Amino acid sequence: MIRDGYVVTWQGREYDAAPDGDRVRIYTTSPAEGFQEIRPGRYVRVLEPDEFEDMVYVRTLCTWRGEPFAVLAEADSWLRLEYTGGRAPVARQLGLEEFDYGVYQGWAPAHEVHDRYEHRI
Repeated sequence: MIRDGYVVTWQGREYDAAPDGDRVRIYTTSPAEGFQEIRPGRYVRVLEPDEFEDMVYVRTLCTWRGEPFAVLAEADSWLRLEYTGGRAPVARQLGLEEFDYGVYQGWAPAHEVHDRYEHRI
């Protein structure tokens, strides 16, 4: 699984989340009590600050060709990666595109990506 975003623990379970001022919106893919369907297969519930136990930001990190990356997306057997090493010459040598100033991204075959793990901030 690839996660890159907020996660809230509510009633002992983790949910994808989005801060909303003092509140937080949590999401699930199946119907549940207190959740409203916002589109097919997507349900939301708004929690007050005292209703949830923990909120963290989770990023999926990895190594590709010996360099550090964040995993942004997955499509078939490919992963969308963002270089986190901070060295433009290395990013260019790896054939990455400059997505924004100093931000380098590219697609890599999933079987070439190693040491995938979640980092909690």
